[in-house]
Amino acid sequence: MPLDYPTLDTLRRSHPAWRLLDSPHAPLVASFLHRVYLTPNVRVMAQADLVEKLEDTLYGLRLSLGTAAFPRTAAQYLDDWAANDKGWLRKFYPPGSDEAHFDLTPATEKALAWLESLTQRAFVGTESRLMTVFELLRQMVEGSQTDPDARIRELERRRAEIDTEIERVRAGDLPMLDDTEVKDRFQQVAATARELLSDFREVEQNFRNLDRSVRERIALWERPQGQAALSPPPEGVRESPEATPRVNRESGKGALLESIFGERDAIADSDQGRSFRAFWDFLMSPARQEELSSLLVSAFSLSAVQSLAPDGRLKRVHYDWLEAGEHTQRTVALLSMQLRRFLDDQAWLENRRIMEMLHSVETRALAVREAPPVGSFMELDEATPTVELPMERPLFSPPIRPTITEQVLLEGGEDIETEALFGQVVVDKARLASWIRQSLQEKTQVTLGELVQQHPLEHGLAELVAWLTLASEDRKTVFEEDTRESMDWLDTAGRQRRATLPRVSFVR
Repeated sequence: MPLDYPTLDTLRRSHPAWRLLDSPHAPLVASFLHRVYLTPNVRVMAQADLVEKLEDTLYGLRLSLGTAAFPRTAAQYLDDWAANDKGWLRKFYPPGSDEAHFDLTPATEKALAWLESLTQRAFVGTESRLMTVFELLRQMVEGSQTDPDARIRELERRRAEIDTEIERVRAGDLPMLDDTEVKDRFQQVAATARELLSDFREVEQNFRNLDRSVRERIALWERPQGQAALSPPPEGVRESPEATPRVNRESGKGALLESIFGERDAIADSDQGRSFRAFWDFLMSPARQEELSSLLVSAFSLSAVQSLAPDGRLKRVHYDWLEAGEHTQRTVALLSMQLRRFLDDQAWLENRRIMEMLHSVETRALAVREAPPVGSFMELDEATPTVELPMERPLFSPPIRPTITEQVLLEGGEDIETEALFGQVVVDKARLASWIRQSLQEKTQVTLGELVQQHPLEHGLAELVAWLTLASEDRKTVFEEDTRESMDWLDTAGRQRRATLPRVSFVR
C-alpha cells in the first residue's frame, strides 16, 4: 500500500492504532494494556478482573496527579475503549458465559509494538538478521529449482561442507559462538516469538470478520415473497401450493450459502490460511514440541543469554502459541456452528410452513363438509400422468434355450463346508456408542484415533466402518479434511493393516 496523502489521511481518521496514538489518554491506555496483556502473554480477560486491575492503576495515578485526573470509573473507560469509535479492545461474551470478556485488537497490538520499538535497546544485533535473510533466500531458490542435477550439485556441496566440519571437530577444532553472536541470535528469537503471537491475533481477527459478515447476511437475508404468507387468503381467493415461488426461494438460499462457503474456502485456501495450517500442523507434533522445549532450556542455560536477563516466560512460548492457535481454531468452529444453526432454522421454518398449509386445507374441508358444492366438485382423469418415452422400450431379443449335449445334470452329493455361513462378524454399535458417551463425560471432545487407542479394533475394517457410521449420524461430529490420522489392526490372517482417513472428532 503506497503511503500517499489520501491513504494516510484515511488511516488517520479510521485506523484504531492511529486513534490510540492520537488520544490524550494514550499513555494510560498503552501502558495499562501492555502491562496486562502483552507482558504476561494473556489472550482474554474477564471484565471483573480487568476492572479491578484498572481501578488499581487509576487509584495510583490519582494519588500522583490529583483526584481530578481520570474522573470516570474503570468500567466506563473499558466500555469506551471497546466502542466502535475507538476499537482498542474487543468486548464479547464467550459461549456458556454471561460475563463480558475483553481481548486486544490486532490494531492495538501493532500500536503497542511500535511504541515498544521506540525505546532504546542496550544491544542491537544485525548479524543474525542478515544470516536469516541469506537462509530464506537460499530456501526460496533451492525450493523453486526444477533441475534435478542442480539440486544434486547443491546437496553434494553442502554434504562436502558438513564432512569438512566433522573432520575439523574430530581434529579438536570446535568453532564456538562468542557472547555477542549468542546475544544477537537470542534477541532475534525473542522478537520472532513475540511477532508470532501478534500474527495469531491478526489471523483470528480475519476469521472473526468473516463470521461477522456471515451473521449479517443471515440476519439481512430477504426471504422471497410468499415464504412468510402463512395466513389463509381472503374469501373468494384461491390458494395453491404451486403459487409459492419455491424455485426462487431455494435458489436464493442456495446462492447465500454458496457465497458464505466460498468465502470460508477462500480464506482457508489463501496464502495466510495455508501458512497458518502448516504452522499449526508443525506445532502440534509432539516430537517438535519436545525438541523446542529442549532447545529453549539449553539456550537459557548459556551465560551470554543470562546476562541479558531474559523474560522467563519465553521458556514456555510454544504453549502460548498453542493457546493462541486454539483461540483461532475455536473461532472457525463457531463459524461452522453458526452455519449449521442457520440450516436447522431454515428447515424448521419450511416444516412449519408445510404443516400450516395442511392445517389450512383441513380447516377449509371441514367448512364445506355440511354444505358441499353443487355439481361437479373435482374431476381427475388419473391421479398421475403416464409417461412412456420411446427410448425406454427394450429392444427385441430372441429367447435362448440351452441345449445339454454332453451329460445330464444330477443331484450333487458332495460335502460342502458351511462354517463360513455361520462365522459372520457382528459389530455391536451400541457398545461403541457407549464408549463415545463415556469419553465425552470426561472431556468436551474426543477423536476417533483416541477411541481406537483405548479400545483397539477387534473386528478390523468392519468395526472401523461402524465407528464412521456413528460419526456420520451425529450432527455434532467434526470431520477435519486437512488433518489425517492412521489406525492399525490385525486381520484374521495375523497381518498388519492400516487405514488413513481424515481426523474425526466427537463433540459433546
